Amino acid sequence: MSTGAGIDYSAWDHIYVSDDEDVTNPWAFLLGGQNTFCSCPPSTSIHYLISVLVLPSASPNWGRADRHLLEARLERMVEFQQRGEDLDNNVLECKRLLEEAQGRLKELEEGRNEGEEDEEREAELKKVQAEVKKLKKDEKSFEKMTEKLRREEKKLPWDVDTISKEGFSKSVLNIKPVTKEETEEEKVEKHKTFVEKYAKEIKHFGMMRRWDDSQKYLSDNTHLVCEETANCLVVICIDFEIDEKHALMEQVAHQAIVVQFILDLGRTLKVDARGCFRQFFSKIKTADKPYVDAFDHELELLKERIRSCAQIRMDSAMKELEGEERQKRLGPGGLDPVAVYESLPKEIQKSFDEKNIEMLQEAISKLDLEEGKYHLSRCIDSGLWVPESGEGDDEEDDEEEDS
Repeated sequence: MSTGAGIDYSAWDHIYVSDDEDVTNPWAFLLGGQNTFCSCPPSTSIHYLISVLVLPSASPNWGRADRHLLEARLERMVEFQQRGEDLDNNVLECKRLLEEAQGRLKELEEGRNEGEEDEEREAELKKVQAEVKKLKKDEKSFEKMTEKLRREEKKLPWDVDTISKEGFSKSVLNIKPVTKEETEEEKVEKHKTFVEKYAKEIKHFGMMRRWDDSQKYLSDNTHLVCEETANCLVVICIDFEIDEKHALMEQVAHQAIVVQFILDLGRTLKVDARGCFRQFFSKIKTADKPYVDAFDHELELLKERIRSCAQIRMDSAMKELEGEERQKRLGPGGLDPVAVYESLPKEIQKSFDEKNIEMLQEAISKLDLEEGKYHLSRCIDSGLWVPESGEGDDEEDDEEEDS
């Protein structure tokens, strides 16, 4: 059968319907029962077949037959699966019993080899040997049954449930994962580990001057596009400022602002900063004046903060050094000789400058008794005056007698 349109419909002239799967074919019942082959002649038969296949409601027995065939197929599937599960359980149980029996047999044989022989032990040994023999026979029997079940499974007709099996299953939910906020200790440890690992690369990046060089280096080392790199560059700047290497400080500060601007761009675009650093270089190299002005402004602010931090660190270091020096020069009484000297009257200071003992004694004698004892005691405690044994007491006694 063909039409003038040039399309050949002759393939529909003889439709062959097979029910090789017995009752699994739902059309077998409708087309004449089980084991039926229907060759539809042209003309009227094709219209009936279409009415049955395409319009199931045309057949009054459609629903009942379909349910019957589906239930029969599902029952066979469940029965076959249950047979397989029961057989697997029996095999596992047989292997477990066989291992236990072999363990008991080994213990009994070792005991007999060591000379422990009695009638009860021999009877137990024979019993266990017979049990092991029976279990091995059962194991072989189960293996044959398993092989037979596998052959039956291969011969089963395919249907919509068995024609294929799921290779893997994966579900992906397009939601933002919940990230745990890091504690301060974790942040410090993360920064320390990162700097120890990439200190050389960070310092090399900090010394670059050209935009193209910086862009290429970050392309080759995208792991440097992070907060840890910016923080490390700022620390390097402070160290340079303390060492009075101002030009190097300004150069590294420039690179620190580069990294910071890239990170800010990533936060603005809500993307990973490692994927948008090229946009920053493209924007900064096209001389976008507002953007360049903002960059220069942030750079100047960073330099000021670096100078301030460097000054604070130097002041702290000076105070710490002065404290250590003061601690070293404390006298036997725990007083600072410099502080004590500055608190002495002018005449006593002059006697210490000239190292004149008579002048010191004369200056002290001119003072009130309590004031003289006070200054002399402080001089001894600070180490300015080191009297010989008993000298300090004698001088105090002399002052008391004069009074």
